[in-house]
Amino acid sequence: MSHVRLWIDVLTRPTSASGMTLALVVGNLAFNIAANASFKVSALSPNWQGFLTWQVVGNLAGFITVLTLTGLLRTIPLHTAFTVTTGLAVLGVQIGAASLLFREEISRADWIGAALIVLGILLVGQH
Repeated sequence: MSHVRLWIDVLTRPTSASGMTLALVVGNLAFNIAANASFKVSALSPNWQGFLTWQVVGNLAGFITVLTLTGLLRTIPLHTAFTVTTGLAVLGVQIGAASLLFREEISRADWIGAALIVLGILLVGQH
């Protein structure tokens, strides 16, 4: 039981390390992409077992995004954490999942919107 307590202490200890913040942002992005891609696979599943399986996978990945956001809130303000994680999630799902994984066509307007999201993230990150 002491090993479990040690891990809980490590995971819940406040930290200002930029490396941990970066890891949480990257983790949030990866699991956000995984969650949304899982929901797409679920929607395309030909049977209820595939549908249900991918719903569970997507929801577990979504739960991890909530945990990573909570971890981020220990080191950065809510307005920054929300803007960065939401903006990166939009970009990750649009580019990483929709375009690369599912080969969906992304319009010029979508790419312009993505560029504006990047600009917004950079502006909020400067604060």
